[in-house]
Amino acid sequence: MKKLTLLFTILLVAFAAQAQNALPSVNIKTLAGKEINTAKLNNNGKPFIISFFATWCKPCLRELKAINEVYADWQDETGVKLIAVSIDEGQNAQKVKPLVDGNGWEYEVLLDSNSDFKRAMKVNLIPAVFVVDGKGNIVYTHSGYSDGSEEHLIEVVRKHLKK
Repeated sequence: MKKLTLLFTILLVAFAAQAQNALPSVNIKTLAGKEINTAKLNNNGKPFIISFFATWCKPCLRELKAINEVYADWQDETGVKLIAVSIDEGQNAQKVKPLVDGNGWEYEVLLDSNSDFKRAMKVNLIPAVFVVDGKGNIVYTHSGYSDGSEEHLIEVVRKHLKK
């Protein structure tokens, strides 16, 4: 009986650890207003990046602009996809699409106006970036931005291409 209890405990802990590495299930919206469940975000078996930002966050915009400059190369090399998640609320949410269009961002952009996804991902500071491997596991997180940190981001993606 003790062995069975121990085995059950080990399996429960392993399951809990695995669940913490998976994306939470929260409904947010696309720029077109379509509802999407975050647990279903994927990149067809390849790593992808989730970047939380706001239109008023200057470091967020610097990071997304820096990534935009190398994004086509990253996609050609790794197939990575970036999903930018705006946490703008109210009137600011209306500024997201013009910002995206004005910068020519080819990212998938989602709106988390109620901050449900942000809370579920335990984001306290933006910009906040997550790398998700091809199996849907969160393998890297980082908050804040300093010039050039996007280079580390692509290194993480490269590392998880073959895993």
